[in-house]
Amino acid sequence: MPSFDAKNYTEQLVHHYENYFGLTGTRLKWPKGPVDKLHPDFFILEFPPNQKQEMFCYCTVGMSVDYMDEPMEMIVYSPRSDLSLVELLTICTSYHRNKAPLNLHHTVNIGQPWLDFSRCDHGFISLPYLDGNDLCVFNFNDQVIPCYWFIPITKQERDYKIEQGAEALELLFEQHQLDYLNAGRESLIPYH
Repeated sequence: MPSFDAKNYTEQLVHHYENYFGLTGTRLKWPKGPVDKLHPDFFILEFPPNQKQEMFCYCTVGMSVDYMDEPMEMIVYSPRSDLSLVELLTICTSYHRNKAPLNLHHTVNIGQPWLDFSRCDHGFISLPYLDGNDLCVFNFNDQVIPCYWFIPITKQERDYKIEQGAEALELLFEQHQLDYLNAGRESLIPYH
C-alpha cells in the first residue's frame, strides 16, 4: 500500500478552495493548544469577502490529511476577520482526530462564544447550503472528501437537535431565516 502523500492532499485542497473563491487564501495556524496532536501540514485558510460571498470564510486544510477513516474538512463563516475562528477549527480538528470523529449533523460544544459575547457556544455540522457541491465536494485520489459547514448554535438549539433530529433543526433554520453571521442573535428555541 503506497504511503499517504500529505503534501499533495493539502496542495490539492488549497487549489479546490482557491478555485472556488477565485482568490488566494491567507494561511493561518493556531500557535498553542492541541496543535502538537495535529498533522504538521494542517492549517486554516482565511478568505475575505469576494465574488462568491460578502463574508469571511475559514477553511480547514488537512483536518483529514492521512486520516481517511472518517474524512472531512470544515468551514465556518464570519462577518469579520477573527483569529478566534482559527482556534475554533483547530480545536474541532484535534477533537476529530484524537477523541471522536466528527461527521455531518453532529454537534460540538465549543465551551465559549464563537464570537464576542454570543449565546452561540455550540456548533452544528451541516452541508454548506450557501455554496453547494462546488465547495462541499473535494475529490482526492478517487475519494470524495466532504467540506462541511460549522454553524454556530446555542445550547437550546443543540438540545432541540438531539430531541427532534437534524432535519427538524435545519427546517427551523429555514423557517426563521437563520441569521448565521449575527453573533448577537437570540436562540430560535426559547430558554427554559
